Amino acid sequence: SVTRAPMPWVLGEAPLNLTAIRGAVDSLRNREGAASSLLTTRSRSPSPSRSAAAMPWWIPLIEGIALIIVGILLFTNTAATIVILAQILAIYWLISGIMQIVSLFVDRSAWGLKLLAGIIGIWAGLMIIQSPIVGTLALGLAIVVILGIQALILGVINIIQAFRGAGWGIGLLGVVNVIFGIILLGNAMVSAAVLPWVLGGLAIVGGIMAIVMAFRLKST
Repeated sequence: SVTRAPMPWVLGEAPLNLTAIRGAVDSLRNREGAASSLLTTRSRSPSPSRSAAAMPWWIPLIEGIALIIVGILLFTNTAATIVILAQILAIYWLISGIMQIVSLFVDRSAWGLKLLAGIIGIWAGLMIIQSPIVGTLALGLAIVVILGIQALILGVINIIQAFRGAGWGIGLLGVVNVIFGIILLGNAMVSAAVLPWVLGGLAIVGGIMAIVMAFRLKST
């Protein structure tokens, strides 16, 4: 007679659970897939250092040199430089205003703001282009008035925040802003006359910082 091999349940051994084994295998496959996708995403996403190094170093170098040249011209040949800068700004406003109105035929969302911005841009651009000297003086006065009003508003907000518990530093900053705004609005003509030298100093400082950043990008 043929002797049959004893079955596992006859010997008292635990039967194999095929469902559990398949579940474990599927779980391992899912984990491997997730890990591989995570590694792929990390390898494809550029790091901040790589993205910073991706920008050519000579771009901030050129910007810095241009800013320094403009700053020096604002100190040495103030009137002609400020008139030329005002003309460039006027051309930009004119083109921007025209584009704002043209965009109304494509997108009607916020049409009131676009129409107002377009009209103001075209009007300001044409005024400065047609009357360079008067337009430049008006532009300087407008910048001083805007800065003065902004300083007053920020100063009042900072003082209110200080009384609400933001600290005495915020309150001191608010007082300085209020004083600065009063000085600008009280001496608008003098402030407009000094504005080119202030812009020249800021341009030189910004140009130096841009050149330093360019050489840092080159060294990395």
